[in-house]
Amino acid sequence: MGTPPIRIVSDLHYADRVSRIRALAQLSPLLEGSSGIVLNGDTLDTRSSKHPEHVERAKREVAEFFGSSPVPVTFLTGNHDPDISERHATEFADGKVLVTHGDVLFDDIVPWSRDAPVIRDRIIAALAALPEGQSSRFEGRIRAFRSVARTIPQLHQSEPNPFRYVVRLAGETVWPPRRVFSILKSWQETPGKAAALAQNHSAGVRFILIGHTHRPGVWRTPSGVVVINTGSFCRPFGGLTAEVTPDRLRVRKVVFRGNAFHPGPKVADFSLS
Repeated sequence: MGTPPIRIVSDLHYADRVSRIRALAQLSPLLEGSSGIVLNGDTLDTRSSKHPEHVERAKREVAEFFGSSPVPVTFLTGNHDPDISERHATEFADGKVLVTHGDVLFDDIVPWSRDAPVIRDRIIAALAALPEGQSSRFEGRIRAFRSVARTIPQLHQSEPNPFRYVVRLAGETVWPPRRVFSILKSWQETPGKAAALAQNHSAGVRFILIGHTHRPGVWRTPSGVVVINTGSFCRPFGGLTAEVTPDRLRVRKVVFRGNAFHPGPKVADFSLS
């Protein structure tokens, strides 16, 4: 038998009504048969909220479930959980594979959000406060983004009333309708921006794995960098899982079967040798 893979997923958005995950045990098949799992940001929303009891309960459940995992679990930060760990990125295959959430691609983190103008101003200020030369580097930029994400409170994410949740979700993301064009534009720009980020980080990066935009896919860019977005556990698109072994990078659909999430059909397969 070959080496069990490390599996990478993103954007669980646990305890948010938009997530398809109703119990963390539904993720157990993704842990089975792996040598570890990387949660690439937005595992849950840890930011300040009008419903702190909801946030604390979700944090406790995540800590208990993944704390008892039979394999190592690595938490990377996202814009919704900027304080979940001190790790914002990780690498595999001697730096050929870079894994980071992906919100750092956009100067306002979420171009489709009602808060985008405020976030953009705070990002500009945070980058300007960095030591000279750090604002253009991956490490400095992502630290600035995380510092800003901590200051943006939750909006609809922990709203307990289903009707108010739907109304607020629409009002904060897709209304007025011009925000839909911001979403479409961000999807179009993501592969090129991700490839540029990878090259800025290191000339040796061949693959960059992100989430954030919730649009799963695999893109081969003109620069030669392959961009893999593992999507999310939210409707309508669902997600992918990337599996890393010493010599292969495989991308598989995440399928919902038997009330649980499983690694499904292969989408792409790359050599790391």
